[in-house]
Amino acid sequence: MRRLGKWWIWLVVCGLFPYTLFSQDLQPQRLSEQSPLSVVPEYAVRHPFYITLVEVGNSMPLSFRDTLENTLLRPEKLYPFFDRLVNNESPVRILHLGDSHVRGHVFTVTTRHRLEQAWGSYAVVPDSITYRTSALAVETGAPGLVYHTLGINGATTVNFRTPEKLAALDSLRPDLVILSFGTNESHGSRYSEKMHRMELDSMLHAVNTYCPKAEVLLTTPPGSYLRRRRRQRVINPTTPRVADAILAFANQKELPVWDLYHIAGGSRRACANWVNNKYMQRDRVHYTHDGYRLQGALLAEAILKAYNGYVENRFD
Repeated sequence: MRRLGKWWIWLVVCGLFPYTLFSQDLQPQRLSEQSPLSVVPEYAVRHPFYITLVEVGNSMPLSFRDTLENTLLRPEKLYPFFDRLVNNESPVRILHLGDSHVRGHVFTVTTRHRLEQAWGSYAVVPDSITYRTSALAVETGAPGLVYHTLGINGATTVNFRTPEKLAALDSLRPDLVILSFGTNESHGSRYSEKMHRMELDSMLHAVNTYCPKAEVLLTTPPGSYLRRRRRQRVINPTTPRVADAILAFANQKELPVWDLYHIAGGSRRACANWVNNKYMQRDRVHYTHDGYRLQGALLAEAILKAYNGYVENRFD
């Protein structure tokens, strides 16, 4: 399975591809598809990894109200991943799984590029990703960061637990798996916190089985609206329950979590902050290109803060 081409992996995992192709805004066209290289290019030779604090920045808009500090909960759980990164002996891979927010690529590719700016991009071939392309990175073979993305429109964790999809995940050999789900759970007519936590537990077991050396990072959904009448939408009241279920599960399993929902304002302000700044699309479920770019920047900054904490604790 480890030698399969990235297009085969993508088609297997994103089995809904023909149905979901045009459901999000498009990014600029990709120039061409590229195959993994058999010879490492000159720009991608092994380079020394200088263990130092990285510049993080702060992308949280000043106009957002009632926000929390943009940090990970239990960031020390990512220290084994950072250990492999600074050892710089082989590619270190992140695999980001999720629903349509991930499938749109803008969110996750923004995170990828921010992390590459901090840690280097020697391990991947420069490419241009759009909604019509895969967001699986093409590896050079050099040590460094590799950030893969796999998303399915309308997905919950259940969609990634078939044997074929799990085998495809295994073939990517991730060191860190990011799970970004919750929006579709919050739109279910009979949402159950107990059932949701059971599904999260099944997904965690699957990741631990197929990707045994990978750390797992959870994220909470950003918030959405429900349509009540033809032209009226109300804030989805189930989102806080979904976010709290993810937080409770992460606490039980001692997993790191990026709590975007509460960081961006929680039940009081999250949806209003996104809407008032024109970061949500007209359906009030998906986000604009700029909205997803902001979310991607915020995730990268939270991970980089965790890395700086790692550097201070490990090497000071």
